Amino acid sequence: MAVYTEVPEDALLAFVGAYDIGEVLSFKGIAEGVENTNYFLHTSAGSYILTLYEKRVREDDLPFFLGLMEHLSTRGIVCPLPVRDRAGRALSRLAGRPAMIATFLDGLSIRRPSARHCGALGTALAQLHEAGRDFGMRRENALSLPAWAPLYAQAHGRADEVSRGLSGRIEAALDALARDWPRDLPEGVIHADLFTDNVFFIGERVSGLIDFYFACNDRLAYDLAICLNAWCFEPDGSYNVTKGRALIAGYARARPLERAEIEALPVLARGAALRFLLTRLVDWLNVPPGALVRPKDPLEYDRKLAFHMGVARASDYGYDT
Repeated sequence: MAVYTEVPEDALLAFVGAYDIGEVLSFKGIAEGVENTNYFLHTSAGSYILTLYEKRVREDDLPFFLGLMEHLSTRGIVCPLPVRDRAGRALSRLAGRPAMIATFLDGLSIRRPSARHCGALGTALAQLHEAGRDFGMRRENALSLPAWAPLYAQAHGRADEVSRGLSGRIEAALDALARDWPRDLPEGVIHADLFTDNVFFIGERVSGLIDFYFACNDRLAYDLAICLNAWCFEPDGSYNVTKGRALIAGYARARPLERAEIEALPVLARGAALRFLLTRLVDWLNVPPGALVRPKDPLEYDRKLAFHMGVARASDYGYDT
């Protein structure tokens, strides 16, 4: 992970002592993840995840994220449930960081999902969207269209160091998306980062969704486009239309898509690819001293963006009328 906060044992034991979750039996840092520091916490009452929020997560946003997880849990979405301490607080501080304990979810993330996994994920995504309809808080998407040009400004002077012509490709995509980005589509709470490592499975059944720290209000179909990018490309860069068809069909079983959403899918997929290209590019060019993991390859999303730029119809993604 890019930033890691070491927690002394005595400080952790004192922190856990404010909760009714039993005696600490063991705790261990979790190597996966980029945004926050996570510990697996095993107590006499069960298993939990302790999260310390690092600087990339705004503390003012945490009530939205934690409130959303509590809301979704009450609506039947299996996600980490914040544990409240004896004073009723879901959020406290540890080692100088905002910190939270949440319930542990069973299951495994699938690095090479099958079409069946994609179909189950599509249904889970639609169920999340439906469950979030009556969530009372709102958070704008800080990484949507208005943010992309400022993000690119942080990297454009060095973009061609990463790949020849990358700056020109990004600028062309920015211009096209500013012109074509859909304005009037159904909106609601979206996850905005539902990559394969944020979904747990038991067999081919989704057993939980995690990492809600990019969640926000935006176009619902944009969340679907993010998942097409994250779940339906093969390691060689090719788009797997069978997986795309399963993902879209799984989604539509729980929440049918409107005609305008279907027509907008190619543009939304371009926007999703550009968003991850830009954030990865900025991270690639600004690796912090002492980082414990290598930043993710931005050119993966350069190749995906090139594919989407050639797509004209939702049927090319596997949408089946």
